[in-house]
Amino acid sequence: MSYEIVARPHQENFIAWSKDKPQVVVLSADLTNSCEVGVWRDTYPDRFFSMGMAEQNMLGVAAGMAREGLEPWLHTFSVFLYRRPLDQLQMSIAYPALPVRLVGFLPGIMTPGGVTHQAIEDIAILRAVPNMTVLEVGDATEVESVIDVAHAIDGPVYIRQLRGEVSRIFPREEPMILNRARRLSTGDDVSLLTSGIMTEEALRALPLITERGVSVDHLHISTLKPFSDPQVVQSVSSAKSAVITMENHSIVGGLGSAVAEVMAENGVGTPLQRIGIKDTYAHGASQKYLMAELGLDARALVTAVEKALGKRLEISDEELSEARVIDVHSTAKAEAL
Repeated sequence: MSYEIVARPHQENFIAWSKDKPQVVVLSADLTNSCEVGVWRDTYPDRFFSMGMAEQNMLGVAAGMAREGLEPWLHTFSVFLYRRPLDQLQMSIAYPALPVRLVGFLPGIMTPGGVTHQAIEDIAILRAVPNMTVLEVGDATEVESVIDVAHAIDGPVYIRQLRGEVSRIFPREEPMILNRARRLSTGDDVSLLTSGIMTEEALRALPLITERGVSVDHLHISTLKPFSDPQVVQSVSSAKSAVITMENHSIVGGLGSAVAEVMAENGVGTPLQRIGIKDTYAHGASQKYLMAELGLDARALVTAVEKALGKRLEISDEELSEARVIDVHSTAKAEAL
């Protein structure tokens, strides 16, 4: 499995996109280069605001700017957009449904920074916030196109964003579309729904699984709220053996829970397996190590399919070993954290 690797797809694209949109302003919480808006700051210095490590104040200021007709795009690590400033997010931004864009980097276990930096419950919390749209990108094409999706929404948007070196899995000419999944394969043995970095991980195992005669209906999910794409109901309803979800997030309240809600509301009784973080905190380690340690990797998908079918697929670790190992000290990232 090999894809084009794009260095910093957000950085230059966001600069070009912002050129004819004078209402777009950027607020940063002391992580400017780490969130790929250092060059944006230098390009549009009058539209950039460094708020320091004061996220509660940053969200309040963004709300005021939005009320005056500006479109604030907040750039920081995911966890700093909703944990400490949740009251400001809810009361100042979400309640009045202001067009504030919360661009969150390093979601889930994508950072070695440990529990203080790992946003493993952000989807669960923000799905529960009225008026909030929740998006998650899975490749460079979605990194580039998510800004158009968010820009068109009349209300607050939270984006689980990717930075640094990002695979291009989907064609450039197929941008992200709000509340529409990408169907990557068809089948009726298993319905598989993946989001974010878990889609690339699933694609490591799927060719080996299908070679064993298992047909998989695979949907890549980029809109986590709203969650009403009819393709989801169609996919989970047609699966004969299992529905499996994969997410870089707690299995409580995220993609797996959203799928469970859809299944229950539509009377789908197929067994559901949720691959994700099992109601625990992660810890400081590399992404590759944590994915294996927490059962988020391609092997976990193989195991889930075997459980669903009640048989071994005889897929070796050597066959699954092809992987793109992301170096946290990559030259495409200003800092490791």
